[in-house]
Amino acid sequence: MSQENFYDVIVIGGGQSALATAYYLRRTNLRYVLLDKENEAGGSWQHGWDSLTLFSPAQWSSLPGVIMTGGSDKYPTRDEALTYLRQYESRYQFPVIRPVEVTRVIKEDGLFILSTNRGTYTSRAVISATGSYSNPIIPDIPGNSLFKGTVIHSADYRSPAPFTGKRVVVAGEGNSGAQILAEVSKVAEVLWTTRNAPSFLPDHVDGRYLFDAATALYKARQEGNNYQPPSLGHIVQVPLVREAIERDVYHALPSFDYFYEEGIGWHDGRREAVDAVIFCTGFRSALQHLASLNIFQPDGKIHTHETRAINLAGLWLVGYGSWTGFASATLIGVGRTAKKTIDEVVFFLKGHFH
Repeated sequence: MSQENFYDVIVIGGGQSALATAYYLRRTNLRYVLLDKENEAGGSWQHGWDSLTLFSPAQWSSLPGVIMTGGSDKYPTRDEALTYLRQYESRYQFPVIRPVEVTRVIKEDGLFILSTNRGTYTSRAVISATGSYSNPIIPDIPGNSLFKGTVIHSADYRSPAPFTGKRVVVAGEGNSGAQILAEVSKVAEVLWTTRNAPSFLPDHVDGRYLFDAATALYKARQEGNNYQPPSLGHIVQVPLVREAIERDVYHALPSFDYFYEEGIGWHDGRREAVDAVIFCTGFRSALQHLASLNIFQPDGKIHTHETRAINLAGLWLVGYGSWTGFASATLIGVGRTAKKTIDEVVFFLKGHFH
């Protein structure tokens, strides 16, 4: 077997979860590589909208080893987070190959074989850290093919400029919906539709509490307690959102039931003519590259014990949300799960469990 594309560990991805994982891999003597489908460093942050703001202050938005500058009161922008990730990768000189898109993963004779658009790679273990950005959820709402206006997902939103002077629906009650509505409402008439009643955290509570909650959950599980962490679905009052609250722009309507040619409607007879709909309805884990392993559950996830795949030895999944570790899809939360993952990978490659 050629040694050129053979590794102990291959990390699929190049964003924050992959980098946190690489931070701990570099402390081992394992031969590893990161395969990133993006053209440049920074993961999905390079696709976020222009004014995107983290909902944790800089000090609580850091990967292991390097504190993001800005301290305890500054909420970093997308560009600042992107710069941080690019400098982080450069600082540690992680072995990243890009752009490489992994299209298929199989396991044969104890080895993983990864098919990519740049040849075949082989490894003893695989860590998938592809996040969810490339798999946005757009609800299948009746009449969507009839609607003459614009329909986009937050994944494709960049700035409010294209919506100036228009009537726009922002659909979704999470942080992205609240932030996008806040800035679009400055240039357009906006309707806010939500599946559940939106919930704003008190203005003194923000993403720094995620780390505290993750720590409490970790300790509770170690001690066998049934601690329930706080929901990550509540809206954090970053400055942009706080200013919009002062303008009194957050008035939620129930999710609409159908599209018609000129707008949206509800079964109770209400109709609203609109020019555009921006779905801020979240993402599903981007795991299409693992479909060939045939280990998906009906809900589209893979059965894991924290990050370790239960039904396939040698596979780990880092950074996909609460099912791979509480707050693991956040900058501050992924470090803990990444460290534990690499401890397990080293243990596995020494032959201690299969």
